[in-house]
Amino acid sequence: MSATPSSASVSLIRGADLVASPWKNGGGVTREVAAFPEGAALDAFVWRVSVADVAQAGPFSRFAGIDRTLALLSGAGMLLDEAGGVTHALREPLDIARFEGETAIDARLINGATRDFNLMVRRGAATGDVAIWRDETRARLDADVVLLFCAQGELHVATHDAANATTLIAMDTLRIDNARALSCEVKGKGALLAVSIRYTDTSQA
Repeated sequence: MSATPSSASVSLIRGADLVASPWKNGGGVTREVAAFPEGAALDAFVWRVSVADVAQAGPFSRFAGIDRTLALLSGAGMLLDEAGGVTHALREPLDIARFEGETAIDARLINGATRDFNLMVRRGAATGDVAIWRDETRARLDADVVLLFCAQGELHVATHDAANATTLIAMDTLRIDNARALSCEVKGKGALLAVSIRYTDTSQA
Protein backbone atom coordinates (compact mmCIF):
# COMPACT_ATOMS: atom_id res chain seq x y z
CA MET A 1 0.00 0.00 0.00
CA SER A 2 1.41 3.38 -0.96
CA ALA A 3 0.67 6.92 0.18
CA THR A 4 -0.23 9.72 -2.22
CA PRO A 5 0.10 13.48 -1.64
CA SER A 6 -3.61 13.67 -0.73
CA SER A 7 -3.16 11.18 2.16
CA ALA A 8 -5.00 8.58 0.14
CA SER A 9 -3.67 5.05 0.18
CA VAL A 10 -3.59 2.90 -2.95
CA SER A 11 -3.41 -0.88 -3.17
CA LEU A 12 -3.57 -3.30 -6.10
CA ILE A 13 -5.74 -6.42 -6.01
CA ARG A 14 -4.86 -8.85 -8.78
CA GLY A 15 -7.67 -10.89 -10.27
CA ALA A 16 -5.37 -13.91 -10.41
CA ASP A 17 -5.18 -13.87 -6.60
CA LEU A 18 -8.94 -13.93 -5.95
CA VAL A 19 -10.17 -17.06 -4.17
CA ALA A 20 -13.36 -18.86 -5.24
CA SER A 21 -15.92 -19.86 -2.60
CA PRO A 22 -19.54 -21.12 -2.66
CA TRP A 23 -22.46 -18.70 -2.66
CA LYS A 24 -24.32 -18.17 0.60
CA ASN A 25 -27.11 -20.41 -0.75
CA GLY A 26 -24.74 -22.86 -2.46
CA GLY A 27 -26.03 -22.07 -5.96
CA GLY A 28 -22.86 -20.69 -7.50
CA VAL A 29 -19.30 -19.52 -6.94
CA THR A 30 -18.13 -16.10 -5.83
CA ARG A 31 -14.73 -14.42 -5.60
CA GLU A 32 -14.45 -11.65 -3.02
CA VAL A 33 -12.51 -8.65 -4.33
CA ALA A 34 -12.66 -6.53 -1.17
CA ALA A 35 -14.84 -5.99 1.89
CA PHE A 36 -15.09 -3.83 5.00
CA PRO A 37 -14.38 -4.75 7.69
CA GLU A 38 -11.80 -7.04 6.17
CA GLY A 39 -12.73 -10.66 6.79
CA ALA A 40 -16.27 -9.79 7.95
CA ALA A 41 -18.88 -12.54 7.78
CA LEU A 42 -21.68 -12.27 5.22
CA ASP A 43 -24.06 -10.96 7.89
CA ALA A 44 -21.62 -8.37 9.26
CA PHE A 45 -19.96 -6.49 6.38
CA VAL A 46 -20.52 -2.77 5.74
CA TRP A 47 -19.72 -3.25 2.07
CA ARG A 48 -18.51 -6.06 -0.14
CA VAL A 49 -17.38 -6.27 -3.76
CA SER A 50 -17.23 -9.64 -5.50
CA VAL A 51 -17.35 -11.44 -8.83
CA ALA A 52 -19.76 -14.36 -9.28
CA ASP A 53 -19.94 -17.14 -11.83
CA VAL A 54 -23.54 -18.17 -12.52
CA ALA A 55 -23.72 -21.58 -14.20
CA GLN A 56 -27.43 -22.31 -13.84
CA ALA A 57 -30.76 -20.64 -13.23
CA GLY A 58 -32.03 -20.31 -9.69
CA PRO A 59 -32.65 -18.03 -6.72
CA PHE A 60 -30.21 -15.37 -5.57
CA SER A 61 -29.02 -15.37 -1.97
CA ARG A 62 -31.00 -12.87 0.09
CA PHE A 63 -29.31 -10.21 2.21
CA ALA A 64 -31.62 -8.20 4.46
CA GLY A 65 -30.72 -4.51 4.79
CA ILE A 66 -28.30 -4.58 1.86
CA ASP A 67 -28.47 -2.47 -1.32
CA ARG A 68 -27.10 -4.36 -4.31
CA THR A 69 -25.68 -3.27 -7.66
CA LEU A 70 -24.95 -5.99 -10.21
CA ALA A 71 -23.18 -5.61 -13.57
CA LEU A 72 -22.87 -8.26 -16.27
CA LEU A 73 -19.23 -8.96 -17.13
CA SER A 74 -19.47 -11.78 -19.67
CA GLY A 75 -21.84 -14.33 -21.14
CA ALA A 76 -25.07 -14.00 -23.09
CA GLY A 77 -26.81 -12.37 -20.14
CA MET A 78 -29.49 -13.09 -17.59
CA LEU A 79 -32.92 -11.95 -16.48
CA LEU A 80 -33.50 -11.24 -12.79
CA ASP A 81 -37.14 -11.77 -11.85
CA GLU A 82 -38.41 -10.10 -8.67
CA ALA A 83 -41.28 -11.72 -6.78
CA GLY A 84 -43.41 -8.59 -7.44
CA GLY A 85 -43.25 -8.98 -11.20
CA VAL A 86 -40.33 -6.67 -12.03
CA THR A 87 -37.60 -8.09 -14.28
CA HIS A 88 -34.07 -6.67 -14.55
CA ALA A 89 -32.62 -7.52 -17.98
CA LEU A 90 -28.85 -7.82 -18.28
CA ARG A 91 -28.30 -8.59 -21.95
CA GLU A 92 -25.02 -6.86 -22.81
CA PRO A 93 -21.69 -6.72 -20.94
CA LEU A 94 -21.73 -3.86 -18.40
CA ASP A 95 -25.53 -3.71 -18.21
CA ILE A 96 -26.38 -2.84 -14.59
CA ALA A 97 -29.23 -3.77 -12.22
CA ARG A 98 -29.89 -2.25 -8.80
CA PHE A 99 -32.15 -3.87 -6.19
CA GLU A 100 -32.62 -4.46 -2.47
CA GLY A 101 -30.90 -7.50 -1.05
CA GLU A 102 -33.96 -8.75 0.82
CA THR A 103 -35.94 -8.97 -2.43
CA ALA A 104 -36.69 -12.50 -3.64
CA ILE A 105 -35.01 -12.80 -7.04
CA ASP A 106 -34.76 -15.72 -9.45
CA ALA A 107 -32.11 -15.60 -12.18
CA ARG A 108 -32.78 -16.94 -15.68
CA LEU A 109 -29.79 -17.42 -17.99
CA ILE A 110 -30.36 -16.30 -21.57
CA ASN A 111 -27.90 -18.71 -23.17
CA GLY A 112 -25.43 -20.37 -20.85
CA ALA A 113 -23.21 -19.33 -17.96
CA THR A 114 -22.48 -15.71 -17.05
CA ARG A 115 -20.05 -13.81 -14.86
CA ASP A 116 -21.17 -10.75 -12.94
CA PHE A 117 -19.76 -7.99 -10.73
CA ASN A 118 -21.55 -7.40 -7.44
CA LEU A 119 -21.49 -4.47 -5.00
CA MET A 120 -23.32 -4.90 -1.70
CA VAL A 121 -23.64 -2.03 0.79
CA ARG A 122 -25.32 -2.09 4.20
CA ARG A 123 -28.17 0.40 4.23
CA GLY A 124 -27.75 3.11 6.86
CA ALA A 125 -24.01 2.50 7.23
CA ALA A 126 -22.81 3.48 3.75
CA THR A 127 -23.85 4.26 0.20
CA GLY A 128 -22.30 2.92 -2.97
CA ASP A 129 -22.32 4.03 -6.60
CA VAL A 130 -21.03 2.25 -9.71
CA ALA A 131 -20.04 4.16 -12.85
CA ILE A 132 -18.69 2.82 -16.13
CA TRP A 133 -15.50 4.38 -17.48
CA ARG A 134 -14.53 3.45 -21.04
CA ASP A 135 -11.07 3.89 -22.56
CA GLU A 136 -9.31 7.18 -21.73
CA THR A 137 -10.92 8.97 -18.79
CA ARG A 138 -10.13 11.82 -16.44
CA ALA A 139 -12.05 12.10 -13.20
CA ARG A 140 -12.00 13.69 -9.77
CA LEU A 141 -12.42 11.14 -6.99
CA ASP A 142 -14.25 12.08 -3.80
CA ALA A 143 -15.25 9.16 -1.57
CA ASP A 144 -14.15 7.26 1.51
CA VAL A 145 -13.22 4.30 -0.71
CA VAL A 146 -12.93 4.01 -4.48
CA LEU A 147 -12.42 0.70 -6.27
CA LEU A 148 -11.51 0.72 -9.95
CA PHE A 149 -12.30 -2.74 -11.32
CA CYS A 150 -11.04 -3.59 -14.79
CA ALA A 151 -13.94 -5.25 -16.59
CA GLN A 152 -12.42 -5.28 -20.08
CA GLY A 153 -9.10 -4.69 -21.83
CA GLU A 154 -5.89 -3.24 -20.43
CA LEU A 155 -5.88 0.16 -18.76
CA HIS A 156 -3.25 2.34 -17.11
CA VAL A 157 -4.45 4.25 -14.06
CA ALA A 158 -2.63 7.17 -12.42
CA THR A 159 -4.07 8.75 -9.30
CA HIS A 160 -1.57 11.58 -8.83
CA ASP A 161 1.51 11.01 -10.96
CA ALA A 162 1.23 9.80 -14.56
CA ALA A 163 4.78 8.45 -14.37
CA ASN A 164 3.63 5.94 -11.72
CA ALA A 165 0.56 4.56 -13.46
CA THR A 166 -0.73 1.11 -12.49
CA THR A 167 -1.59 -1.31 -15.29
CA LEU A 168 -4.84 -3.22 -14.86
CA ILE A 169 -6.02 -6.17 -16.89
CA ALA A 170 -9.43 -7.85 -16.68
CA MET A 171 -10.41 -8.77 -13.08
CA ASP A 172 -7.72 -6.51 -11.51
CA THR A 173 -8.81 -3.81 -9.03
CA LEU A 174 -7.14 -0.64 -7.82
CA ARG A 175 -8.39 0.25 -4.32
CA ILE A 176 -8.03 3.83 -3.10
CA ASP A 177 -8.88 4.65 0.51
CA ASN A 178 -9.54 8.25 1.56
CA ALA A 179 -9.94 9.28 -2.08
CA ARG A 180 -10.69 12.92 -1.36
CA ALA A 181 -10.34 15.51 -4.13
CA LEU A 182 -7.98 13.14 -5.89
CA SER A 183 -7.36 13.40 -9.62
CA CYS A 184 -7.42 10.20 -11.63
CA GLU A 185 -6.34 9.63 -15.23
CA VAL A 186 -6.97 6.45 -17.21
CA LYS A 187 -5.30 5.56 -20.49
CA GLY A 188 -5.66 2.55 -22.76
CA LYS A 189 -8.50 0.55 -24.27
CA GLY A 190 -11.07 -1.15 -22.09
CA ALA A 191 -13.65 -0.50 -19.40
CA LEU A 192 -13.52 0.13 -15.67
CA LEU A 193 -16.28 -0.19 -13.12
CA ALA A 194 -15.65 2.76 -10.79
CA VAL A 195 -17.13 2.08 -7.33
CA SER A 196 -17.46 4.99 -4.91
CA ILE A 197 -18.32 4.17 -1.28
CA ARG A 198 -19.23 6.82 1.26
CA TYR A 199 -19.82 6.07 4.92
CA THR A 200 -23.03 7.51 6.36
CA ASP A 201 -22.23 6.10 9.80
CA THR A 202 -19.20 8.22 10.69
CA SER A 203 -17.89 5.58 13.09
CA GLN A 204 -17.02 3.46 10.04
CA ALA A 205 -14.71 6.06 8.48
